[in-house]
Amino acid sequence: MTGPSDARQGLLYGGGAYILWGLLPFYLHMLAAVAPVQVLANRILWSLLLLLAIVVATRRGPALLAAARGRVLMLLAASAALIAVNWFVYIWAISNDHLVEASLGYFINPLLNVALGMVLLGERLSRVQAAAVIVAGIGVAILAAGGGGALWVSLVLALSFGFYGLIRKVAHIDALGGLTLETLILTPFALAILVQAERSGSAVLWHDGWLTTLLLLAGPVTAAPLLLFAAGAKRLRYTTMGLLQFIAPTLQFLEAVLVYREPITATQLATFALIWLGCGLYAWSSIQRARAA
Repeated sequence: MTGPSDARQGLLYGGGAYILWGLLPFYLHMLAAVAPVQVLANRILWSLLLLLAIVVATRRGPALLAAARGRVLMLLAASAALIAVNWFVYIWAISNDHLVEASLGYFINPLLNVALGMVLLGERLSRVQAAAVIVAGIGVAILAAGGGGALWVSLVLALSFGFYGLIRKVAHIDALGGLTLETLILTPFALAILVQAERSGSAVLWHDGWLTTLLLLAGPVTAAPLLLFAAGAKRLRYTTMGLLQFIAPTLQFLEAVLVYREPITATQLATFALIWLGCGLYAWSSIQRARAA
């Protein structure tokens, strides 16, 4: 059981992680001139170098190699593919002014996690949780019926990250080791993308000073919130971390509307109202369960 000091540190770490994720669109907007696939490749490559340095510094190499085999390795190959899809679609969405849809995807995600836990892990839902999932589902159905706009962005982000979290939940490896192996699995593809870009003359890395600096920062930009998240998760109740995850999409939505002036249709507003209602029910249910426990 964590004490008050651990809880305070956990809130700082966990809150910091979600705030950084919420501010990520500012960074990606500065890279709008770079093809999303190249941004993804650089994010993978420089994240790997930083993570390997952390693994060496913490002497986690032997444990990581011992875990990287059999079922765990197969699961991490699947989770690596899912996180690559998630990262690419998110980068594309920011570059093409679909931050509203991206934020919607991450509002849907916690409710999707609840549904996946029920269907695939046999977890039991409370009536309030079931109502939250149903309300969110109605919101998505309204958006789809109204034309949907870039609804696929929201659904791909929610589904890819939802199934990614599910796989990481059943893979017996810690956050640092899992992320390191995932990026290692993706690195050959990232290198192939960068080599092809260089050959075709479309490469940005090392050809533009400012953009190269931003691309080199992709490592710490990716790894920092993940490490803060891992530190926060160790010190906080799962319920508290579940509530903190609404920080990121809230910031993203506000940025889309107030900073980047992305248009919002009446159908999208109705959808967000239902999704927010579902999130509110989820949060209330989580708080009630924590008090009961």
